[in-house]
Amino acid sequence: MRDSVAGTTTGMSISIQGVTKIYGRDSAHEFEALKPISMDIKAGEFVSIVGPSGCGKSTLMLMVAGLLPMSSGVIEIGGRVVTKAFTDVGIAFQDHLLLDFRTALDNVLLQAEIRHIDKDALRSRAVDLFRQLRLEQAMGKYPRQMSGGMRQRVSLIRTIVHEPPVLMLDEPFGALDALTRLQVRSDLESLWLRNKSTVLFITHSVEEAVGLSDRIFVMSPSPGEIIEEITVDLPRPRPISLTGSAEFGKYAGHIYALFEKMGVLHGMAPAAAGSGA
Repeated sequence: MRDSVAGTTTGMSISIQGVTKIYGRDSAHEFEALKPISMDIKAGEFVSIVGPSGCGKSTLMLMVAGLLPMSSGVIEIGGRVVTKAFTDVGIAFQDHLLLDFRTALDNVLLQAEIRHIDKDALRSRAVDLFRQLRLEQAMGKYPRQMSGGMRQRVSLIRTIVHEPPVLMLDEPFGALDALTRLQVRSDLESLWLRNKSTVLFITHSVEEAVGLSDRIFVMSPSPGEIIEEITVDLPRPRPISLTGSAEFGKYAGHIYALFEKMGVLHGMAPAAAGSGA
């Protein structure tokens, strides 16, 4: 729940119990996308789901958000059963989805119009976030005038400016180059540590998952299922330099070994797999 736009965010718990997704059920083209998935996410926890393309990661996130119907199972957020779109949430995708005809600041202030929030209060919060992410010079620019990394950080500001108790992030760094991904990853952790929303983070990147998460759920190839839950016991904040540490490499190497065992990767030694970003 939230005190106000300028207040402190407290995350909500998420309960996912026996959730499945079958497309074309009872037809000749029936396709099982997700086997039964169960997990409990604590309020304020940062949880990543990592797995190969097509395993159902994004499908699961959309069902948690109430944007896609599940075939069976129960999802609760903050103790409330999800039966329709859950509105008290911030969602970001790989595509920044900024409107070309609005400046960066006006794109962020769309939240005030959509959610009927006091625009002055939201503007103050937005300007503060632009400063935190070193983007003051971008507030008056249009998307075409910004780099990919700048656009993605503006999208992140728009996602969190109304201080939602739950964030759902689907490959938000996927279109960025390696160095920019590292910087935006660091920015995301910094923002999350300030407000402690509950985060469900979908990624292909083992390094992003280890670098950001309290826990990681590893999924199998389609039909997706959870094959292992990993608690990440690393200090916070997690500087980028931690990526090259033995402790970081141990977690990354273990996940890569799981993918090799499942046949997702071939001929990759765990030590090499966990050596960097």
